[in-house]
Order: sequence, then structure tokens, then C-alpha cells
Amino acid sequence: MELEIEKRTLRRISWRIVPFIMLLYFVAYIDRVNIGFAALTMKEDLGFTASILGFGAGIFFWGYFLFEVPSNIVLHKVGARLWIARVMVTWGIISGAMAFVEGPTSFYVIRFLLGAAEAGFFPGIILYLSYWFPARHRAGVTAFFMAAAPISTAFGSPISAALLEMHGVLGLAGWQWMFILEAIPALILGVVVFFYMTDKPEQAKWLKDDERTWLVKAMNEEAAGKGDGAKHSILSGLANPKVLALAMIYFGTSAGLYTLGIWAPQIIKQLGVSSMTVGFLNAIPPIVSVIAMVMWSRHSDRTGERTWHVILACVAAAVGLVVAAGASSIVGLIAALTLVNVGISCAKPPLWSMPTMFLSGAAAATGIATINSIGNLGGFAGPAMIGWIKDQTGSFAGGLYFVAGLLVVSAVLTLVLARFQEPKVLADKAVSN
Repeated sequence: MELEIEKRTLRRISWRIVPFIMLLYFVAYIDRVNIGFAALTMKEDLGFTASILGFGAGIFFWGYFLFEVPSNIVLHKVGARLWIARVMVTWGIISGAMAFVEGPTSFYVIRFLLGAAEAGFFPGIILYLSYWFPARHRAGVTAFFMAAAPISTAFGSPISAALLEMHGVLGLAGWQWMFILEAIPALILGVVVFFYMTDKPEQAKWLKDDERTWLVKAMNEEAAGKGDGAKHSILSGLANPKVLALAMIYFGTSAGLYTLGIWAPQIIKQLGVSSMTVGFLNAIPPIVSVIAMVMWSRHSDRTGERTWHVILACVAAAVGLVVAAGASSIVGLIAALTLVNVGISCAKPPLWSMPTMFLSGAAAATGIATINSIGNLGGFAGPAMIGWIKDQTGSFAGGLYFVAGLLVVSAVLTLVLARFQEPKVLADKAVSN
């Protein structure tokens, strides 16, 4: 009887929550990386070098870094409904303001403010999922949520390329129209969030009484079972060495992810194709990665294994970057970028299942935000280094090798962390059996 209630409850909350948060992340990711497409024409209009583009694209993550932990603490206190709505409206306004950049200084300032505005969204959703889904189901759910990033690249790339063709309409450049029009969905969805989201299972009137009772009991028992390592204090999230290790692992995966998001269009463009062709070619790798991510995370959930699911994915992404650095044909480059996409996408869901295995409450809020804020600095290091190396050498190859090295470091750190994580994983498997 209880198993039937569990299946029914998980199915209901999955349909209620997962498609909606995927839509939110879809919009967030487009606004975060559409600078990669804007740069196809923006750099000539404003006279930006690769170093300026790489630094400006990456400074977003310093805003993220400084405001992410405070943002997640506030979310834990006031609830996801109010705070995620605030985040989305604020970032929508600032993202649209990118259309009025006039030079490097305004570019840097607005990108930094965009990061500060969006801080708390991603770790806030990860924390939100930990309120609703037991740990043994969380990697699969997280995978569906994170699939929105490659999906947004797949659909957003042709859309962004098409908006660049609006050059001259009402006296605005195509890249200006792209920023303005792609900011509108965030503003609309910010309002929808306030009326649609439910903060905690206890408040879910859309669940049946037996479903709500089962879910509240299951989540309370899970929180109680985390013991001393999950004390509900802010410092326990910030000072936990596992949190810092996971942050460094995430650093490498973030460098890889935003290397793709920001530089892939220009890496493809250098082979002599049109902007519209770039849009369609750039959509191929993320389509493949969505399928791989879901299958990989389900396997991770089914086996209860996280460590090797992260390691193998990071190594695959590193190999893909090395191959991409030497690719001289469209087919070879797209195949290499597909391997990078698959590796990075597959690494993230099992990685994000790790912190909530030993943290809960305020410790989880700060721990998750710490991992994301420090880890996302890889989104600064990777793109900025690629831009600088491109200006120094005239090639993307050196920068791609650098990011591949960061992913190898992530794989090694995951292996080191496994000796501390393994007893807990085994315990979870024993309970599930």
C-alpha cells in the first residue's frame, strides 16, 4: 500500500514541478549564454577583442559568486515562490539592458549585475528539489531539470541566429533585438512563479491527503537520518570539506559548460559558415547530450553509484575538447563538441546528488550555494582564458587544452572524494534494499 502511495506521489509532484522548473532554467540559460551569439556581430560593432568578450562573458560569475550564498539563505527563509520570482524579474530587466552596451566598461558592469541578479536561481532550485524528492530519486529529477540547459542551446541557437537577422529594424542592431526579445520571457515567468510554485510539501493542496502525509513523513525521516554531518547551521554548510571539494569538482565542469555556451558559436564560425548555419550546427551536440544525460542519471539512480558516473563523464568531456582543438572539418568539430556536451551534461546530475546526501536545512542551503558559487567561477576562468589565449596565439586550441585539463582535475578530485563519500553511498543502498 505504501509503495503504491509513493509511486503515485512521486508521479504527481514530478508532473507538477519538473516541467515548470525546466522552463525556468531554459529561459535562464539562454539569457546567460546568448552573449556567444551576440558576439558574432557585436564584437565588430563595438570593437571588442576576444579578451574583452571572454572577460565580460565570464565576469557574470563573479556577481554569481558574491551573491549566491546570501541569496540561497534568503530563499530558505522566505520560500522559493517569492524569491525565485524576484530573481527572474530582476535578471529579465538586466538581461534586456545588455542591448544598450556601448563599450567594455558598460559591458562588464551589466554582465556583473546580471550574475548578481541571477544568483540563487540554480542552487535555489537544487535546494527546492531536496524539499520534494527523496535522495534516491534526486539524480533523475535533477537530470530532467538540467536537461533544460542543452535543450535551450538546441532551440535557442537557431532562434538567436535568426534574431541577429533583424539588424536595422527600428534603427537597432540584430544583437540588440536579440537581448531585448530574449529577456521578455523571464519577466513573464517571474510573475507566473509567484502564483504557481508551492514552497513546501506541507502546503501542497494539490496533493491528496495520503500523498501529502507520506511525502512529509519521508522527507522528515531523511533529514533526521543525516545525523551530525547535517546540523542545521549556516557554518556547517560553508565549512564542510566535502562541500569545498565538490565546489572544486564543479569548477571544472562549469569551465567546460560555459566554454561551449560562449565560445562554441565562434569556434564553429571560424570554419567559414554563415551565422544561421552556426545556429543549426550548434544545436546538434546538445540534442544528443539530453538523451545521454537522462539515461546516465537513471543508471546512477538505479545503481546508487555517483562517483564513477562523474569521473567517466568528466574524462569524456576532456577528450572531446582535445579533439575539438585539432578538428579541421565541420563533421569532426561537431562530433568532438557532441562528446564534450555529453560528458559535461552527464557529470552534473550525479554530482548534484552528492551534497544533499550529507546536508539538510540551512546547511544544505549554504552548502549547495557554496558549491555553485565557487564552482561557477570556472565559468569565468574557462571563457576568459580562452579569449586571452586566442588573442595571444590566434587559435582556440590552447584555451581548449586548458579547459580539458580542468576537467581532468575534476575527475581526479572526485576519485579522492570517493573515499569519504563511499560509506554513505553504501549505507543509502542498504536502506533502499
